[in-house]
Amino acid sequence: SPQGRGKKKSRKHQRFMARRAVLEQKGLLSPHRHPGSQSPEAGLEAHTEANDTAAPRCDKVPKPKQTVSLSLSPSASPDSIARHHSVLLSQGNGSSKRVRTSSLVLRPGKYVAIDCEMVGTGPQGKLSELARCSVVNYEGDVIYDKYVRPELPIVDYRTRWSGITKQHMKNAIPFKAAQAEILKILKDKIVVGHAIHNDFQALKYFHPKDRTRDTSQSPALKKRAGLPIRANVSLKNLARYLLHKKIQVGCKGHSSVEDAQTAMELYRLVEVQWEKELAHRLPPRPPSPITDPAADSSQYLEDQYWPTELMASSL
Repeated sequence: SPQGRGKKKSRKHQRFMARRAVLEQKGLLSPHRHPGSQSPEAGLEAHTEANDTAAPRCDKVPKPKQTVSLSLSPSASPDSIARHHSVLLSQGNGSSKRVRTSSLVLRPGKYVAIDCEMVGTGPQGKLSELARCSVVNYEGDVIYDKYVRPELPIVDYRTRWSGITKQHMKNAIPFKAAQAEILKILKDKIVVGHAIHNDFQALKYFHPKDRTRDTSQSPALKKRAGLPIRANVSLKNLARYLLHKKIQVGCKGHSSVEDAQTAMELYRLVEVQWEKELAHRLPPRPPSPITDPAADSSQYLEDQYWPTELMASSL
């Protein structure tokens, strides 16, 4: 009868509402939905789909960083680092915060900045020799700063520019000892400096070109400062234009620590653009099995690495 069917439907509806209440209590179904709008199963599916679409948001940032950092081996060459730098930063906005984050992923221990102060030796003091050397890390912290006694007698201290006096030479270390200490620091590093060829010349050393970042030759820095690309620009002017700070002031000469820190600050200012441009210019360099420290040639002498055919013929 119609009444019986109505009662039966009512009991079914009661079971439905009881089931719905349990789902709402468990948080699997929204309590605001109209009871007739969708079934509990449909509500459960919608809830699951909503969770699935929301979950990946947490994974977007770490994934590219993890991929790049894991692909860099401890013996990665500087050109490999530059290429990884380019890939990692291709979506970046170039902000200083982004630069800092990227370099932490790419091991900032690979980066140092150097500045040297020279005195005059030889005839009329025209020969420049090392009298002080300062090296700072990526964060600008001093990791080396010593006065150095030149191999030849000092004729001109050049105190107005070098800041070196006779007093500084009393506790200075010999050039050969300083050279050995400094080159040990620079080994396998990407070295930043301003007119850095002068510093290398004073150290009687040549650093690989692809591991050198000379802020006096950076088009990105000159363009940012509004200067012609071919202009010779001093570290002092770049610091004034781009960092809004004054260096090399007063009559006591330059501070090699301050100059090295300033060079590193300038490099970090355009680090993203610099490394991306460098990565595009670098030709592919396959690792050499002879010079690559990651390759262990001794393993090829073990039997397990010989072809099966040769092993069978030798028995």
